[in-house]
Parts: sequence; C-alpha cells; structure tokens
Amino acid sequence: MNPLRNITSKSVGWSRSNIDTDQIIPARFLSTTERAGLGRFAFNDWRYREDGSPNPDFVFNRPENAGRSILVAGPNFGCGSSREHAPWALTDLGLNAVISSQIADIFRGNALKNGLLPIVLDQNIVDELLAHPEWELRIDVATKSIGLPDGRQFVFHLDPFQQICLLDGVDELGYLLARTAAIQRFEESRDAR
Repeated sequence: MNPLRNITSKSVGWSRSNIDTDQIIPARFLSTTERAGLGRFAFNDWRYREDGSPNPDFVFNRPENAGRSILVAGPNFGCGSSREHAPWALTDLGLNAVISSQIADIFRGNALKNGLLPIVLDQNIVDELLAHPEWELRIDVATKSIGLPDGRQFVFHLDPFQQICLLDGVDELGYLLARTAAIQRFEESRDAR
C-alpha cells in the first residue's frame, strides 16, 4: 500500500444510490487473493455489454473520466456483504477516494485498511460536487480537508489512527511491525520490573 497524503483530481460523478459490493465487484470474480488486475472487473455488469464490449454510457467508460481518481457517488455506497475485493477493485481501477453522503460501515473499514479514502459529506455538498465533476478537487489527508477551485474547503472526519495508517501507507499490522523495536524495548523494560 502506498502512502496517501494528497489527492488532486477531477471527479467521476455518479449519483446512483445503494451501490452494493456485489455491484462493485461481482461475486464470480472473488476467487483470487491477488489485488492486481481486479480493476478490470470493477462494476463489470454495468461497464460491459453482454457481448463483452464496453458500455459507452457507463460513467467509467466515458473519455472525459479517464484518469480521474475521485468518485463522487450517491448515498449508501458500499452497502451489502463484506468483501475486501471491493476496495481492491476500486484502487486497481485507479480510484484513491470515494465521496458520498453515506458510506456503509463495513465497506468504509475495508477501504481504509486498503488505502482507499472514504469521505462522508453532507448531501448538499455532495450534490454540488456531482453537479461539477469538472472541478479539480484537492484532498489533503493531513488536514482532513477537501479544497475546491473557488477556495472553499470542507473538512471531513477521519479517525486519527486511520489517518496515520493512510499517511504512512500501512494497515494495522504494518503499523505494529514498524514499531517492533519500540515494542521490544517496552517488553524488556517491563520484564525488568
């Protein structure tokens, strides 16, 4: 996982509500534990027609959305079953952040553990972002803020521990492993008492 400090990108605006994890990555693609390559299956049933050709009307197939790393979505994003494959597929697709007025708790946890920043904002702000996907957004993980081209900033909630993990590019285990020497010193000093 790479450190996630700043994200600057226009957004993919998709107002659809209740996008569940089976729509993000259909169950038939869950037979792997490899993260790389899952992006080609993200939103598979919407991205491709029955003959396998790209659906030109789907938001991620539109030329103007190529290379954008922020998704602004409708409410209740990531609902459904727990599967780490969902954030794996989204990051492999090129996304670094998902903004919505409501993000399912389990998806949020899985996203944070896998380097995808889930941001919850008030619906009126999300509606404004959906109306202006051409705006270049500046997300700063250290200040937990999103900057708009007109100078406005919106602050989002991010647990301090999750923030450290994103900034360092580690999950919980990586966080602990990076502190092995300090943990060993503590344990040795404790044994001495």
